[in-house]
Amino acid sequence: MPQVVSFGAHIADALGWPFTQVPPGQQLAILEQIRFTVAGTAAAPSVNLAKLGVDVATVGRVGADTIGEFVRTTMTGYGVDVSHLVTDPELQTSASLLPIRADGSRPALHVIGANAGLREEDVPWDVVAQAQVFHLGGLFVLPGVDGEPAGRILRRARELGLTTTVDLLASPRPDAQELLAPVLPHTDYLLPNVEEAGWITGQDAHDDIAAWFHDRGVGTTLLTLGGDGVHVARRGEPGTVLPAYAVDVVDSTGCGDALTAGFVSGLLDGLDLHAAAERGLACGSLVATGLGSDAGIVDLAQVQEFARTTPRAV
Repeated sequence: MPQVVSFGAHIADALGWPFTQVPPGQQLAILEQIRFTVAGTAAAPSVNLAKLGVDVATVGRVGADTIGEFVRTTMTGYGVDVSHLVTDPELQTSASLLPIRADGSRPALHVIGANAGLREEDVPWDVVAQAQVFHLGGLFVLPGVDGEPAGRILRRARELGLTTTVDLLASPRPDAQELLAPVLPHTDYLLPNVEEAGWITGQDAHDDIAAWFHDRGVGTTLLTLGGDGVHVARRGEPGTVLPAYAVDVVDSTGCGDALTAGFVSGLLDGLDLHAAAERGLACGSLVATGLGSDAGIVDLAQVQEFARTTPRAV
């Protein structure tokens, strides 16, 4: 049975690099790379967890289409259990077009697709009951789960004795706090990026953002800061910023998902909070060195060697 059940957003990404501008009319622009990868805040952590040697089952929805088959076969190839990945007969597989700029940043063009069909009833509770960690990834692009259903899912997972981790795919919206209110009291570890966390909380300072979530029930926050690393804070304690590793960034896609996977792997291995976060940071930095959410990470030994030998960014 799996050590981790990862529930939520499953997305296929089409990435092009390096993107400079949209050519006028029907003119052609030449890129150096185009890749197709499995992404999403449930699917991408599943792939990276499998690379790190963790037994993981992924739970979500894809469409009855070739993109969905790509997601299934790719995840299976990495060793992820996809037997609880539901095929939605009506909605296409969620997908994104990502033109990656030379500095690694990117806009995103997205179809929510089958992620909109995911429901509380899709959780395989017999499988969850035998796992150690329940990860919920993709709040705000899961309309059938956002809000009260997500809160019930996390509450039940904790009642079964699991550690709960949560990540978001947020954008500015007036109901963000309302949708998160049922979720936060049942979240052991919240792992948003600092930009979306700022939108939600209305705060700017890292400690203030973390405190806002802690005051509403979250046990520990890990705010990903891009090239500045990660801000880690337990409820009731001041936060600490762990600096990122010095790498040549190709693409920032999936760095937060990789951090989640490394962090959860560390928790499963019995590492303390900061050591687990350091492993997550190493994973996120590695993914930034290539194109797509599945880039960079080979296995746990490689991540450990990278962390041992790579200097920190200034």
